Amino acid sequence: MAEQLTLDLPAREALGRDAFFVAPSNMLALATLDAADTWPSGKLVLIGPAGAGKTHMAQVWAKDRDAVVLAPSTLAEADIPALAARKCVVIEDVDRLSDLPNARATEEALFHLHNLTLAEGGRLLLTARTAPNRWTLTLPDLASRMQGTPVAQIEPPDDMLLTVLLVKQFEDRQLIVPEALITWLVKRMERSAAAVRDIVEALDREALRAGKPISRALAARILDPEA
Repeated sequence: MAEQLTLDLPAREALGRDAFFVAPSNMLALATLDAADTWPSGKLVLIGPAGAGKTHMAQVWAKDRDAVVLAPSTLAEADIPALAARKCVVIEDVDRLSDLPNARATEEALFHLHNLTLAEGGRLLLTARTAPNRWTLTLPDLASRMQGTPVAQIEPPDDMLLTVLLVKQFEDRQLIVPEALITWLVKRMERSAAAVRDIVEALDREALRAGKPISRALAARILDPEA
């Protein structure tokens, strides 16, 4: 059978609270986010590996709090007083700030946003892959404030959460697969949320190219291309 032309279309990801599955690996972090009124100094860093659900948690929190969500790349040109006046602000991927070409200006903007938001009695939520003491910030005042920020950590997923993440990723791509295949994948795949995303993306792409449904044989080839 001739291979089909594949189009690299993004999956439509569900990011509401009803699409978020609470598991032992994320339960404590979610409870900490939900208790924002008790955050010391009104700020928190949410950390976890790529694909662990930081963006999903942050979006849920932002909706509950009517918060604005920003990437570090937008901070240098942002209206910082206007952002602080929103009372609740989310800055994602702060550990990647130093990779930006305007990193110094971005650090200064974050420093002022941090101070103004907390002075307004607001809440500042930051997401990152690592804890603040591992970030390569060059502005000493910002570094000290970040290192003094409480941290909530998302732990690696257990079997239950891996199962739910696989189901969600397949549903986001409108793919129907046998339940037995989900169980088979959980027993053999790398135990990370990022691996879930990569495996489902690869299965979707290869099944579409071959013009065949997703099967255990295809999954085996994806997991071990050398076999």
